[in-house]
Amino acid sequence: MTPAAPALREDRPALDTAKFRDPLRTADGQARAHVGLRALETLWFNTGTLCNLACGNCYIESSPTNDRLSYLTAEEVGGYLDEIARDGLPVRTVGLTGGEPFMNPEIADILERILGAGREALVLTNAMRPMMRHADALSELRERFGGRLMLRVSVDHYAEALHALERGPRAWAPMLEGLKFLSDNGFAVSAAGRTVWRESEADLRAGYARLFEREGIGIDAADPAALVLFPEMDAALDVPEITEACWDILGVDPGAMMCAASRMVVKRRGHDRPVVMPCTLLPYEEDFILGRSLAEAAGPVPLNHPHCARFCVLGGGSCSG
Repeated sequence: MTPAAPALREDRPALDTAKFRDPLRTADGQARAHVGLRALETLWFNTGTLCNLACGNCYIESSPTNDRLSYLTAEEVGGYLDEIARDGLPVRTVGLTGGEPFMNPEIADILERILGAGREALVLTNAMRPMMRHADALSELRERFGGRLMLRVSVDHYAEALHALERGPRAWAPMLEGLKFLSDNGFAVSAAGRTVWRESEADLRAGYARLFEREGIGIDAADPAALVLFPEMDAALDVPEITEACWDILGVDPGAMMCAASRMVVKRRGHDRPVVMPCTLLPYEEDFILGRSLAEAAGPVPLNHPHCARFCVLGGGSCSG
């Protein structure tokens, strides 16, 4: 039975406007937490914010008309891969996010460069028509590079009605078609769900397990790496600021934060060169531009945004899974 759709927003007050204003101090004057880069293990590229969908709660506001982040070119991606090789950076995985990465006209060339450089490629996709237009190219890359080509498909809920609540009434069937194509053809495929539904993690995983079994999809819903369940993000809702003292109070290791091991490259509309951001969650924040090169972006990151607190520190989330 399909569960009733709960509210997507939590019952929380609006964010206190005095918070997240100073990169060094919280609103009550305490030292704001920072996260140092222990090792660059994952490099993300936002391939562009255009998407075939306009989801109800997209943190990056991707849509068929949002081009605030321009398409990255294969040449631009290649420049960062060259920097990784030149400086011996320990990057294992290169992630591609959007928007919908398969709308980028150079996506096949971008994947060729990443995989040809000996890295893993992780593509976050809705698995709909833009991806299926590249089915032949993807199959050829899988034949050559095997499990180093990984795709993570967004499945917001295991029930069609709730997935449609977020992505629209015609999103379910094409998503399932793409997900089954990947599973049936031996791709390294995983899924990403959401925890907004106020179900326990055990209930969510059980629901996804039923879906995957029913559809013949080879994903182990009990494996946190195969089914990633993301905490919600809403920068308008109140959340505590994270101080240096919070690490011990919360029992959280700053080295486990996403920005301790990753960076993201974006290209803003109207700009001639990409810039490097701390992570996938902050593509538009001018205060979080770390530089143009990976070397310039190696400094510590102040946790001066609601997403830092809500998604990463308190929610335990990481786009790297």
